[in-house]
Amino acid sequence: MRKLYMYESGHDGVGAKTDRRRLSYLDNIRWITVVLVVVYHVFYMYNAEGVLGGLGKITDLKVQPWDIYQYFVYPWFMPVLFLVAGISSGLYLDRHSEKEFIRSRTRKLLVPSTIGLFAFQFIQGYVSMSLGTAFSDLAAAGVPKPVIFLIMVASGSGVLWFIHLLWLYSMILVLLRKIEKGSLLKLGAKTPVWMIALFYFPAWGAGQILNTPIVSVYRFAFYFVFFILGYYVFSNDEVMEKLKKLAVPLILTGAALCVIFSVYYFIVCGGLNYADKPINRNPLFAACSYFGSLAVLSGMARFGDFSNGFTKWMSRKSFGLYVFHYLGISSVALIFAKPGLLPAPACYVLSLAAGFAFGYGLYEMISRIPFFRWAVLGIKKEKKRNV
Repeated sequence: MRKLYMYESGHDGVGAKTDRRRLSYLDNIRWITVVLVVVYHVFYMYNAEGVLGGLGKITDLKVQPWDIYQYFVYPWFMPVLFLVAGISSGLYLDRHSEKEFIRSRTRKLLVPSTIGLFAFQFIQGYVSMSLGTAFSDLAAAGVPKPVIFLIMVASGSGVLWFIHLLWLYSMILVLLRKIEKGSLLKLGAKTPVWMIALFYFPAWGAGQILNTPIVSVYRFAFYFVFFILGYYVFSNDEVMEKLKKLAVPLILTGAALCVIFSVYYFIVCGGLNYADKPINRNPLFAACSYFGSLAVLSGMARFGDFSNGFTKWMSRKSFGLYVFHYLGISSVALIFAKPGLLPAPACYVLSLAAGFAFGYGLYEMISRIPFFRWAVLGIKKEKKRNV
């Protein structure tokens, strides 16, 4: 079984705080993945692959070669965050009660993704809806203004879908623990290598069910498999020691699968929508998701388990970067790219810069304002501290 030591993830999957003993590779996975998400959202905003949600193509090119980046990272970068969140939940529950877990996760996850919408994130909803014709379409359809406002607020959830699902999974985990009373965790510690490979199949199977229409990111069963494997299997020292020994072949396997996926769907198939059915439910997508996540987890456990001033700073700020970066990217798209005030290359560069500037800048400001630091970031009202 895993060693008992103090571990507290700031937002159980995105942010982090400093404790007596840390698994630095988990922190490093978080902040590196969040940086990849920021870069992804810049390309996503101006994508030419028919993936809805951004502004769309702003170049005159028939094919935008850089869009292949989206195909390479999309299958695994959110699954690996759910995997890490499951591990972090297990380590947290080693030293805290379930009541503390529920209270902590509710404040850090549910509050920002509900109350935070009305306190701040409605701004994101306004920008996102303004990128298209949502306001005029709703008004033309005779939708009452109060309803349009609520739609705008809901549209502000944006990247917060991740913490919506994470809070739900955390509550389900508490129920599961009460039912299985630690027996599954003991079994997880004994997981052999061949069974780790076979966990691919429940990940693929889960990808076929409980997927919401239109808003395709809410894949309830698919991401839950990664979260629960993180808690019951990969939070155990015995399993991670086995995984570390397989780091190199897993990295090669994960990279090869993602290259095959990218080349086939972007080049061979001419840029199909990778983020929705049928592609995001096929065996190759699931393989990229699962083995890509294992590649990151094993590789960072073996080669990335270190910390220094820079990595600690990035870890502390990663939740703020995740929550606020998309507002910067989408604001540039609305103000400069949509009316064509700047050439396409400038829009890309400015969007990337704005993603980091808004992410870090808004975090620094809002984390210092009473009520808003609780409502938007889940920081305790009675005590100001980094998350």
